[in-house]
Amino acid sequence: MDVITMPRFAKANGIPSGVKTRRIESVDLLRGLVMIIMALDHVRHTFHHDAYLYDPTDLTRTNIALFFTRWITHYCAPVFVFLAGISAYLYGAKKTKTELSYYLFTRGLWMIFVELFVISLGQTFNPTYPMFNLQVIWAIGISMIALSVLIYMKWYMILATAISLMAAHNIFDSIHVTGTGIPAFFWAFLHEPGVFHIGRLIVYIKYPVLPWIGIITMGYFMGSLYSSHYDPEKRKRTLFILGSASLALFYFLRVFNLYGDPAPWSFQPNAVFSLLSFLNVTKYPPSLLYILVTLGPAMIFLSLAEKPLNVFTKKIIVFGRVPFFYYVVHLYLIHLFAMFGAKITGYKWSDMILSDTISRVPQLRGFGFDLSTVYLIWIVLICIMYPCCKWWAQFKNKHQAEKWWLSYL
Repeated sequence: MDVITMPRFAKANGIPSGVKTRRIESVDLLRGLVMIIMALDHVRHTFHHDAYLYDPTDLTRTNIALFFTRWITHYCAPVFVFLAGISAYLYGAKKTKTELSYYLFTRGLWMIFVELFVISLGQTFNPTYPMFNLQVIWAIGISMIALSVLIYMKWYMILATAISLMAAHNIFDSIHVTGTGIPAFFWAFLHEPGVFHIGRLIVYIKYPVLPWIGIITMGYFMGSLYSSHYDPEKRKRTLFILGSASLALFYFLRVFNLYGDPAPWSFQPNAVFSLLSFLNVTKYPPSLLYILVTLGPAMIFLSLAEKPLNVFTKKIIVFGRVPFFYYVVHLYLIHLFAMFGAKITGYKWSDMILSDTISRVPQLRGFGFDLSTVYLIWIVLICIMYPCCKWWAQFKNKHQAEKWWLSYL
């Protein structure tokens, strides 16, 4: 495959030279698209009345519209992390390896801090911090710290590490560490989600890091496709082949329940729900099949998206240029909306000052709206976020040179 020829472009330090310094519009476009879709899941989790009762992928209770409202958002986290790896490669193209490593390490620490103290506050509006919910920003932070070390490996070893972490972690699905002690916490950190009570503090580890490190590392490796001397047609062909191969491998492994997901699919009472079972792959942690069925289409999208922007894509790309700003601000807006929603439906606004995740708060049981209202709230949210993101993108573009800290936001 063409991707195997990447190492011939590598310098001794393992990073090919001549990478374009301009923003890659296809990358920003895909990132913007998944950021918009991501907000749908956060709005659904907060505002849909059934979110307090059952998981939307529970085939015994869900319906088709609700299932796909949740399922389509599966693309967000892996694509977001994968593109973070590509962005890390592009950032490091004009840096020394030491400079890139320092940036990845410090930005990783910063993102962990933001997850703990900025995003947690946005999720609860409780300044006493009763809960830490370690999710995608946490996972990216840990993955960046790991990548700050992995970039020193030989180019082929970076690829081998990425594939191994994404493909082999499901070998450990049968291993469970019970209890709430250090071994259980460490295992949750690496592979199996867990909930831990430390005094009055609740810690949810939703994103065990092993597969996410693999995803960001694969993104870093694939970033070399955007070297200026890499033929665009060859890049698009490579991305399309790899994306198609990922989907083919997903289908082969899934149809026979061979490997790659702890939850095998099964025939259901009708054909539609059998399809839902087939697609119902595991996110926590992301199984190999989950990775294949999300990153495969992402690579195909990148292969097809290298074309001039139109009126619609120019709007979407605004979100993709300021993902960190978007992520933080939209969570606070959703929580403000939830306070207003609680007030108008007979609850107290103070009920939205949370001590646990919103679906576990007893006084909010019964709160929520139907799915059509959820979609309406989501559209309003995106319309509000657009001018905010546009302003921030312009501010960053204008001041990036003299304000070094903007590269962390």
